[in-house]
Order: sequence, then structure tokens, then C-alpha cells
Amino acid sequence: MADIKPASKPFPIPIRVIGPGSQVEDDTLDYMVMPRGMSTWQAPSLPEPEAVAALGDARACLHRVAAALGAVLDDARHRTLLVPVAGLDAANRALLHQVLGEGEVAVRIDADGRALRVQESVYAGVWRVLGDGVDAIEVGLAPNVLLDTAPAAAAAVEALAAPDAALPAEVMNAPAILAELAEHLRRWTPGRAAQVINLTLLPLSPGDLDYLGERLGSGGTTILSRGYGNCRVTRTALAPCWQVVYYNSQDQVILNTLEVGGVPDVVCAAVEDLHDSRERLVEALHWLEGAA
Repeated sequence: MADIKPASKPFPIPIRVIGPGSQVEDDTLDYMVMPRGMSTWQAPSLPEPEAVAALGDARACLHRVAAALGAVLDDARHRTLLVPVAGLDAANRALLHQVLGEGEVAVRIDADGRALRVQESVYAGVWRVLGDGVDAIEVGLAPNVLLDTAPAAAAAVEALAAPDAALPAEVMNAPAILAELAEHLRRWTPGRAAQVINLTLLPLSPGDLDYLGERLGSGGTTILSRGYGNCRVTRTALAPCWQVVYYNSQDQVILNTLEVGGVPDVVCAAVEDLHDSRERLVEALHWLEGAA
């Protein structure tokens, strides 16, 4: 007689295999690429001392720049100091530009009939200034043309906060941001800490961003900084209000802010930078004067 086996029954508890690779993931995390590199100081390529032994005017100008760095560091009353460059001939000017090089920050000002270009050198806090009747090297935490920031006119601030009778399409949260911004502008005085509104964290539509740009206007000043990733700073028509936008390596916006205050920190050199710049410039001069 054949054995009779009982019919199999399904196991009441489902069996799930666990461990790496055992699960199917439908969604994957897609992180925004952050800046991958940070600019570090690199010494400029200097010529052999014998080749520039006759260019004493450029060396004298650089000595004045080093002295100006010391004066700004030693006396807080000197916000910036100017070292004229206009009298140098082409050869001396070429040596000067070779030693100074190009640093992280570039400034362009086109406002009220003025056209001014400022380029930071490889020595932080040493700025090459050209245009608007100026041909000089300026020493300081930031160019003087950026430091003179007056409070916004009261009428302009009140107009900023006043609601529009009919808002453009897609505008949702921009009026609330303008009201907050107007309050910061009312309270701001020179020397007060900056107040920042982080637009990246707010639910803003493209219409909101366009509306903010139209209401804030342009102050004719654009600044590019290439320190960690890229940063673009623009002054709005309300002088103490700046828009500061950071980009990653793929030129995608990673941080977009409105800042009420003096010159944004990303533009300025630090006091420690001025100390380093003086030491490095003196070292460069020692090299250039090896055969002088």
C-alpha cells in the first residue's frame, strides 16, 4: 500500500530575504552637486631679477603698496589707501600687473554716469582700480567705492512695502518678502550687522522671483567672487540691499539670498588676509631686488 502524504499548506508567515542588494529601490536620492574645489593662494610667476633690474618705478610703487598695507593695519582710521599708478610707463606697468596678478573678486560699477572697474590682486585686500578718472592701487578690506553705503530713502522703503492693487500672475509670496525687507531697511544703520533673507528656503515661483527683481531694481554694481564655487553679488536700487547668489560647479544656484547691510562678507578681505598679503608682497619684492 502506497504511503499517503498529507497535502502541503502555505506557510502562514511570509519569508523575506534581507541584506545588501536584496531590496529593489524605486527611488534614488539625487543630491545637487556642491562646489568641488576651493581657490587657494598661488604665488604669481615672477621674472628673473636681472630682467627687471631697470624697472625701479614699478618696484617703488610696490613698496608703497606694502607700506599702505602696514598703515591700514596699524591705524583703523585708514579704511583704504590709494597708491597712484598713472605715471608708470608701459614696461613698469607690465611688471606691476605681473606681480599683482588677478585674485578672486572683480567689481564692475556702471551707475550715475560712472564706469569703474576694480580687480582684486592675488594679494587679498590689494585692489587694482581703473576708470572714472582713477588709475590706482587701493589697499583695504574692500574698495572704498563699495564702503560708502547710505541708508535707503524713507519714501523708497515705504513704496517697497506698499502692496500692489493687482499682482502679476504667479506672484504669491513676494509681497510678504518685500514687507520683511522694508522692515530691515528701516532699522538698518551703518555698522549694524547684516540681515539676511534666504530665498532658497522659501516657496517662490518664477513669477515671485521676477517680481522681486522688478521691485528692487538695479544699483549698477555687480561683483563676482570665485573663492569657493562662484558667487554673484548685485546691489539693488536700495543701496544697503544686496542680492547674493552662490553657484555650484555646474552653474546651478545653491543659495540665493537678499542681504541688508554693508558690503557682503564674501566680497571683503579679512584683517588676517592683509597681514598675509603684506608678508607675501615683501617676499616678492626681495626676489625682484635680488639683482637691483
